[in-house]
Amino acid sequence: MYPNLYFFLKDTFGVEPWIWTKYINSFGFFVAISFIIAAIVLTRELKRKERDGLLFPVEETVTVGKAATTGELISNALIGFLIGYKLLGIFFSSEGISPQEYIFSSKGNLLLGVLLAGVFAWLKYREKNKHKLAKPEERKVRVWPHERVGDVVVLAAIFGFAGAKLFDNLENWDRFIQNPIENLLSPSGLTFYGGLICATIAILWYARKKKISIRHLVDAAAPALMLAYALGRIGCQVSGDGDWGIPNSAYVTNSSGKVIEAKPGDFEKAVQQHKAIFEGEFGTTDNVPHKATKAPAFLPVWMVAYAYPHNVNEEGFRIAGCEGDYCMALPVPAYPTPFYETIMCLILFGVLLFLRKKIPVPGQIFSVYLVFNGIERFFIEKIRVNTQYNLFGFHPTQAELISTCLVIIGVALFFWVRKMPAPVKK
Repeated sequence: MYPNLYFFLKDTFGVEPWIWTKYINSFGFFVAISFIIAAIVLTRELKRKERDGLLFPVEETVTVGKAATTGELISNALIGFLIGYKLLGIFFSSEGISPQEYIFSSKGNLLLGVLLAGVFAWLKYREKNKHKLAKPEERKVRVWPHERVGDVVVLAAIFGFAGAKLFDNLENWDRFIQNPIENLLSPSGLTFYGGLICATIAILWYARKKKISIRHLVDAAAPALMLAYALGRIGCQVSGDGDWGIPNSAYVTNSSGKVIEAKPGDFEKAVQQHKAIFEGEFGTTDNVPHKATKAPAFLPVWMVAYAYPHNVNEEGFRIAGCEGDYCMALPVPAYPTPFYETIMCLILFGVLLFLRKKIPVPGQIFSVYLVFNGIERFFIEKIRVNTQYNLFGFHPTQAELISTCLVIIGVALFFWVRKMPAPVKK
């Protein structure tokens, strides 16, 4: 496990890396990569639809030649101050606290904040002054849908993270009410479907406002969404952020954090030896959910049973001989469900790329994405650790309920859009 860049560099090169590398978290890194690559895929798909005459530009009136306003200078200075005070300040900090504690504390580098505030304000002033006219004038410009991808990504990031955090706290309400502020500000605990739902609502609102065909936009976004999810799950696996599956009782973890084959009764012994861990995760030690699967000879054991040593959540028991942070491993290895989801979603991404030119009806590719997404998540939930609800005698998880709804909506939408008039083609 590599909770952050520091541990990756230390393990790979055997040297003591710079202290600031501890602030580049593995999960955040892969999430950023997933957003960037998804933006590239979405841009290419929108350009393809524009070439095919399925999407077209919208004229907007802009004022050019104006000098920078006081409000613009102040807002840019504030952004620069925050970046310097917090984001740059953390790299020069010797506090030795986590990035999350640092960001949400009053700590910061005042000098860097003031310097960056001045730089950002000056850059805005110079940019505006360079294009300043004696008399500002209004001009009409044509903006293509692919030129709005930056706005779409920002909306997806803001509302996606907010929705993921909201749904996670709703799913774990008992944990939330015990310490609302800590749970709201904590970087851990994100529910994918919450992010997907909230980000989708925000983007649909934006598309309607900017007069972009919603059906063509969501079709273009479908492969990008599947790919982004696959890449994001790599971050979950690499950092060990708690999205693992139920214990694989065919194996146990020894004191050094190594996974070994279990003998009869070893699983029960491990549960009793680490009662506090299992009670904290499952609420009981009497009926811990588990399955026993031995790895076939042609696969490494970690593909079916992984102890997540040095996981970023610091869950489990302390590994013998390990000192400092991130020294924990799971007493019974779990199914590496983030790895499974990465593989499945990469395959489904390829299928969506293949189908996008085979299915001509706008909106149907997105319908297929909803079905694929729902089926994939429904079945992975069978070996994942999640809060269960009591619903008419059934005990589904939040993800199972939402994934079932997505499949139903996807199937209904697939046939409904066939009856709708096609968007205007030019």
